[in-house]
Amino acid sequence: MVSLKAHAKINIGLRIIGKRSDGYHDIETVFHRVNPYDEIIIEPSASVTLTCTDPTLPTDDRNLCVRATQLLKKYTVENRGAAITLKKNIPIGAGLGGGSSDAAATLLGLTKLWDLNIDDATLRTLALQLGSDVPYFLKEGSAHARGRGEILEYFHLPLPYWIIVVYPNIHISTAWAYGQFRENHKHGQLESSGSLREAILAHMQDPQELAKFIFNDFEPVVLHQNETMRFCKISLYAAGAKFAQMSGSGSAFYGFFTDEAAAFTAAESFSKKYKVFITPPLS
Repeated sequence: MVSLKAHAKINIGLRIIGKRSDGYHDIETVFHRVNPYDEIIIEPSASVTLTCTDPTLPTDDRNLCVRATQLLKKYTVENRGAAITLKKNIPIGAGLGGGSSDAAATLLGLTKLWDLNIDDATLRTLALQLGSDVPYFLKEGSAHARGRGEILEYFHLPLPYWIIVVYPNIHISTAWAYGQFRENHKHGQLESSGSLREAILAHMQDPQELAKFIFNDFEPVVLHQNETMRFCKISLYAAGAKFAQMSGSGSAFYGFFTDEAAAFTAAESFSKKYKVFITPPLS
């Protein structure tokens, strides 16, 4: 048996560079791990089965855990199965990468359970077939991502903030958000045409400066059509967040808090209506 934690992520900034000839978009973002996390337990079995604590999720090949298992079986010509149990905590359609994290954890877990000898590059190639965000979750840490999100440079990002993630119980389709995006939704360019990674590291200790340079290009698209999400971002600032932004294509928002008491007070207030998760500062 193999047991793994599949953490959520937030996007600290998200720039949509443009649409590619293959239908995908080139982006730039910084992925950063946060709470919550899903739990995945994989046991030996003659067939591939999935049990999930969330009854709204499919447990057939529409689920990324099942697809990851089938993909790995096909690549390795393995005739073994796996009984997967998914304890779901990450909200669905929140922009927190829950499905991608689950898929990556499944690949890693099966590699261990089946004692497979697969190099990192091959595992990344397989992961990318499952989704643009999946390769990121194969390794720990924060990462500067480009391309579809698969060109990754991992780096140490010791954020000095309590991070509050708020999920306002709204499902946002990433495909829909990309379909709504237009070039005039882009924010201004970064200072001196630098990267998001450079801007975050330069201004990490000064959230007011972060707010000048770190944008999510999906925000104008999504917030324009959703009053609840607009109110969510405003409320994070009102509760004491020094920086607040939507993650991915939404609907979750995160806020950086310098004061622990304010962070927990905000979390308690938001939890009366929404799902809330707290991640402590990293040193």
